[in-house]
Amino acid sequence: MVNGSGLRLLFLGGTGVISAAAVERAAGLGHRVTVLNRGASYLRPVPDGVEVLHADVRDEAALGATLGNREFDAVADFLSFTPEHAAAAVSRFAGRTGQYVFISSASAYQKPPARLPILESTPLRNPFWRYSRDKIGCEDLLVDAYRTDGFPVTIVRPSHTYDRTSMPLLGGWTDIHRLRSGLPVLVHGDGTSLWTLTHSSDFAFAFTGLLGRPQSVGESYTITSDEFLPWDQVYRLLAAAAGVPEPELVHVSSATIAAYAPSLGPGLLGDKAHSVIFSNAKIKSLVPGYRADIPFSTGAREIIGWHDAHPGTQTVDPDFMAVSDELVAWARGAPGSASGS
Repeated sequence: MVNGSGLRLLFLGGTGVISAAAVERAAGLGHRVTVLNRGASYLRPVPDGVEVLHADVRDEAALGATLGNREFDAVADFLSFTPEHAAAAVSRFAGRTGQYVFISSASAYQKPPARLPILESTPLRNPFWRYSRDKIGCEDLLVDAYRTDGFPVTIVRPSHTYDRTSMPLLGGWTDIHRLRSGLPVLVHGDGTSLWTLTHSSDFAFAFTGLLGRPQSVGESYTITSDEFLPWDQVYRLLAAAAGVPEPELVHVSSATIAAYAPSLGPGLLGDKAHSVIFSNAKIKSLVPGYRADIPFSTGAREIIGWHDAHPGTQTVDPDFMAVSDELVAWARGAPGSASGS
């Protein structure tokens, strides 16, 4: 494998927040890019010149018919979420790719973290979130395949990555609606825990730099921004971008929110409730010129601008409105509020 123009790349997925940005950069670098997915998402168009194939990756017969005997210099898998998915990928691509890049998750790292910054050597353990435990199970299977049979896996662990279509708040657009309506907004914890938000184009720079590099096989890499912000600041930056200079933020413990709204519990207790600061020294030592330097102040303006230009995306969730009203009232001591907490 040689890192440079002309690599034959297969992206499984290719239209999500992080995969679409990686496809765009890989195509811009002159690689021969193929995207395979079900063709169910058109939010992020595939760049001109990229080959698009449609198949369900869970349908082995359809996938085999679509790919035939084709071989690739690197396969980037954004669609494996369970050990069963990973096992199928090993069977499918062993001997047919020089590198298989598995997209795991930084939520797999130890929660709560015993120390900061989080390194690639930080233990993988998340007792709160099944999604993260399944990603750990995938990693275990793939590392075993590498050690036993030389399967050429590279593991990538992104954290909270966003693009202009994303809304990284607990309530999504509903929180922006509340801010613009002069309503208080719920913030988990005391608002001071630290969080890392990474722009998708920053992620894509580092990710594509891994492709075709033999020294990355058998290794794992964290790819995140170097910027970390307290959650209050994340809310304030989005509020300012939305034209609300002085938002009213009400703090409620993550455990209380999770007890009152169980659907929020796994991602909150298993990830957002904890301070996360990452070291990117390992990826920087491999990818020349890499630096994740798009500040979230810029990202917040992109996010609000895009949503304002696409009113159809401004969905207000009545359930989250009710949760917010109840927990805000409870935090202020209103009698009988938040009876589920």
